[in-house]
Amino acid sequence: MDPVTMAAGSALVAAMATDAWQQARDGMVALWRRIHPERAEQISGELETLRGQVLQAREDHDPDTEQSLEGVWRLQLQMLLQRDPQAAGALRRVLDEQLAPVLNQGERERAYSVIQNTTVSGGTSYVAGRDIRQEPPTPKD
Repeated sequence: MDPVTMAAGSALVAAMATDAWQQARDGMVALWRRIHPERAEQISGELETLRGQVLQAREDHDPDTEQSLEGVWRLQLQMLLQRDPQAAGALRRVLDEQLAPVLNQGERERAYSVIQNTTVSGGTSYVAGRDIRQEPPTPKD
């Protein structure tokens, strides 16, 4: 899954619990309106429902439900980008300009922590979310 999609899904769910949730909703609806206009109003309604679900999960101290909602919206965003891969830049702008600014520092760091960029030229790179174990090379005779 695209890292921007993952970050945007996390940020969207977190933003729904803020006072600026309408700004987050409007940014997402505008994105849908551009790529998939026939679904924009439906998405607006789904985002209203999402807000209620996020608020209920937080009231119930239920992080599992909140994580599940993130997964659902990550898939929604992934399908949107599959329809128009060129929209990744627009999604990144919604993330950077409308979702992330309304989050507290911890939520912002959590959303962006899924984005990794690695460039390797003429060598080997190992990227992992946790530990890497590697056996030492066998000596050549």
